[in-house]
Amino acid sequence: MLLKDKLAVVTGGARGIGREIALLFAKEGADVALFDINQEQLDKSVKDIEALGRTSLGLVVDVAKSDQVEAAINKTLDKFKKIDILINNAGITRDALLIRMSEADFDAVININLKGAFNCSKSVTKIMMKQRSGRIVNIASIIGLMGNAGQVNYAASKAGMIGMTKSLAKELASRNINVNAIAPGFIETDMTAKLPQDVREQLLKLIPAGRLAQPAEVAKAALFLSGSLSDYITGQVIQVDGGMLM
Repeated sequence: MLLKDKLAVVTGGARGIGREIALLFAKEGADVALFDINQEQLDKSVKDIEALGRTSLGLVVDVAKSDQVEAAINKTLDKFKKIDILINNAGITRDALLIRMSEADFDAVININLKGAFNCSKSVTKIMMKQRSGRIVNIASIIGLMGNAGQVNYAASKAGMIGMTKSLAKELASRNINVNAIAPGFIETDMTAKLPQDVREQLLKLIPAGRLAQPAEVAKAALFLSGSLSDYITGQVIQVDGGMLM
């Protein structure tokens, strides 16, 4: 098992990509602490992880609030005594053209996606530095690399995560802490499943692989960056996009 007896914190871990990462990590031997805002979905994901024979902790956390993050990290440390991996996955969208985008919607996306990653990274960095080991993986997006009309706030937050990844990697490399990012392309989700057929066909024409990614394929990239197979990789952005952006 690639993550035997490791402890991973996964934000936004009760649903979607975060849940897929948490389940894969558990299958590979990790215990997992999940941070999310949905108690019901947290409870389900915790049970699913424990059914795989690992220990899990589900905590309701608004990652945009540093006091909640600090309290959750302390609870995690109290239970598991260490934190080996942080997956900054929590994120939201509030799409609109700039001319129609409210300040509140801009702030909400930046606060959850970017400030949330800052809060969580800052809290675990102190622990990882003392351990002299750790992995931080930021779930960014190809939108942070290429931009997208109607997503000024989202693109800015994900581009910010990429810049933060590279800067933090330089700060922490000497302490045996690797920091990398994953930039997923379009993922097969309930939302994309509802796209009109003609829109879906146009989207697929942009992707050389000819299909959308499965959430589990993003999880596999996170697994690679969280274990010993990537010991000499830091400050990188791994695109999981089927060749859409080259």
